[in-house]
Amino acid sequence: MFRVAPALADEADALTALVRGSAAYPGEYRVMVAGQRLDAAYLHANVVRVVRGADGRVWGFYSLLFPGHGGPGEAELDFMFVANDRQGQGIGTVLFADMRAVAEERGASRVHIVSHPPAEPFYLANGAQRIGMLAPSGRATWHRPHLVLELSGTPALAGVGAR
Repeated sequence: MFRVAPALADEADALTALVRGSAAYPGEYRVMVAGQRLDAAYLHANVVRVVRGADGRVWGFYSLLFPGHGGPGEAELDFMFVANDRQGQGIGTVLFADMRAVAEERGASRVHIVSHPPAEPFYLANGAQRIGMLAPSGRATWHRPHLVLELSGTPALAGVGAR
């Protein structure tokens, strides 16, 4: 139904607009996305994958950091956003499944997720487990769930086989 593919360098502005325009970050949460900027260097340095509509518009994306939060062989889900007008259509679930597959292909043993509080139920429903709460810091003046997705990857292979 939805095809996930690597982001293109010229999509950095579209991804930035998707993040900054997210309706999932109202009120006090807006500070987390208002200044976010994804650029071609970020897209080149990290795993960034998108779902595009038939018209080529980005409907959603995620990014994975290798290494990420945690120990060797562990990744971190840095961004995961779905366009406001495309939510509830399964795009997030497709992106999450692709993220899991990519992390496993690269040998990650787990993926850390510092969740936006309202997004936590989505991650839990897709197999992540809460391991703690992060105290407010920086722009985040609220506690954030720290989740992990356990994988069957082999940490020794981390960084191999980039998609």
